[in-house]
Amino acid sequence: MIVATALRWLRHVATLALLVALALVVFLVVRPAPQDLPWTPLRLDQPPGLFTGRKLAALGRDAPACRALLRDAGLKFAAVPPHGSDQCRMQDSVRIVPRQDMLVLSPTVATACPVAAGLLLWQAQVVQPAAQRLLGTTVARIEHLGSYSCRRMYGRSGGSWSEHATGNAIDVSTFVLADGRRVSVLRDWSRDDARGRFLHAARDGSCRIFATVLSPDYNAAHRDHLHLDEADRGDLGWRACR
Repeated sequence: MIVATALRWLRHVATLALLVALALVVFLVVRPAPQDLPWTPLRLDQPPGLFTGRKLAALGRDAPACRALLRDAGLKFAAVPPHGSDQCRMQDSVRIVPRQDMLVLSPTVATACPVAAGLLLWQAQVVQPAAQRLLGTTVARIEHLGSYSCRRMYGRSGGSWSEHATGNAIDVSTFVLADGRRVSVLRDWSRDDARGRFLHAARDGSCRIFATVLSPDYNAAHRDHLHLDEADRGDLGWRACR
């Protein structure tokens, strides 16, 4: 009995050792990029990886680290004093200082710091490359329907509070191109042309950056915008891209 138990234990140990060895070999051969690893520092000059979105959302728990990340990326911003109360407390938010070459939001808006960081990464790594590839130009500014709104989801009288209630979300409605063209979620989402493909590429790419992405494909309430938020649900938390 004791011998049999010892043998089973040794087999388990051997199996575990083999799995660890195989994992190490795969790691050394594949050489994953830093953004694909959970323990590496987040950088905004790298393409989004497997853990980029979770790292961004986690910044909601570390305001100094989030602001340092923005400064390191060269993004100018102004800290916004806390306001609101209870479930509608907007704290540690920032207002982006517009620059023609980096994240121009119209109108200017205060958001939770992780949202600002996500927007910077999205613009540089997803939006601009897609615009150049599909539309032959760049995006001059991104128009939106707002960020902070003290309300529950869908404006209901009960139920869960919206991420907008703390400025942890933004609704993007239109991309204004450098050549003056306007690409609207409401008007162009369903078009079978370059504009429609650009909007879908912008949505698809945002899903590796934001915790929740909701588009016209989700429901009629999002027919005119892309909802982007950085809800922090933990390292293995639920994420949505629709």
